[in-house]
Amino acid sequence: MIRPSLRLLSAAALFSLVSFASFVFPLYQASAQTQVPPAPANTPATPSAPAAEPSAPAPAAAPVFPKPDPADFTSATPTKEVVNAFLQANWGYDENRVWQVQGILKTPVDGVSKVIIFVADKSGKEKAAAFAFFVLPGGKYMISGDDVIPFGENPFVENRTMLQQRADGPYRGSADKKIELVEFADFQCPHCKEAQANMEKLATDFPNARVIFQNYPLPQHPAAANAAAYGVCVAKLGGSSAFYTFASTVFDGQDGLATADGATLTLNSAVTKAGLDPAKVEPCAKDPETIKNVDASVQLAKDLHINQTPTLVVNGRPVPANAPYDVLKKIILFQEKLDGVTQ
Repeated sequence: MIRPSLRLLSAAALFSLVSFASFVFPLYQASAQTQVPPAPANTPATPSAPAAEPSAPAPAAAPVFPKPDPADFTSATPTKEVVNAFLQANWGYDENRVWQVQGILKTPVDGVSKVIIFVADKSGKEKAAAFAFFVLPGGKYMISGDDVIPFGENPFVENRTMLQQRADGPYRGSADKKIELVEFADFQCPHCKEAQANMEKLATDFPNARVIFQNYPLPQHPAAANAAAYGVCVAKLGGSSAFYTFASTVFDGQDGLATADGATLTLNSAVTKAGLDPAKVEPCAKDPETIKNVDASVQLAKDLHINQTPTLVVNGRPVPANAPYDVLKKIILFQEKLDGVTQ
């Protein structure tokens, strides 16, 4: 049986590990760190006793997980194979990550199973950590902390279908939807501004992808909803090319959105730079149909259980859009392979 002494992560740490925003990254930063050997002792060298060469640090041992106890597999669902497939879909992009299913237990709630996992990295630099999550009846979702996350062998399929049907923002790249990179962003969000460098690189490195911008103005940003409405109208009147010029200009001048007068000047300047007339865009932004369009994009984000910006959804798989670029690229290539997409 799983002993009470088995160290499980705290609820807060568990949420951080399993939530979509960091589920793909919990070991990335740790595995990217390098160990620096200690400096040699400051002992003067003499002819009879030359200073010893500093020895290289001993290589870290590969992680060793506790042997699973058959008594800890009391629930028939999900199967160990399904749990491993789910983890492979989420973590398979990282060749250094290893894990072990330690237990799948019945709970007092009919149909709800508790899954215990050990996870570490191959180098052994990180000690194996245990965490748990709950799989709901039907096996389509899991719960960790406050998050409900798609679960199963192919956990991103429903999200991908939803986006193919409803992601209607301006786009660049391919007209087909074999690989969709959908960015949910807020024009007043500083991290969204930072993520634009990634988005530009992705549009260049993945020319066969459809790169879509979806508005997700957050309520704590007073100018964000109006900026989103302006963007909808720019795309409507000038097309996607005009929109991306507008968006780049707004992000560059993001500080101007901090005041009402500054926001008006910033948005109108961006419209002009996009080649359009602010006198036409401003009333369009107030039109109920435009506001409805922004609201629909926000609802799409909520239906995907996205609760932060910037989020990039790769064929239904949500990841932070401002993550290290090499990691984003690795995840996209991995997702393409999972979905049978060829460039």
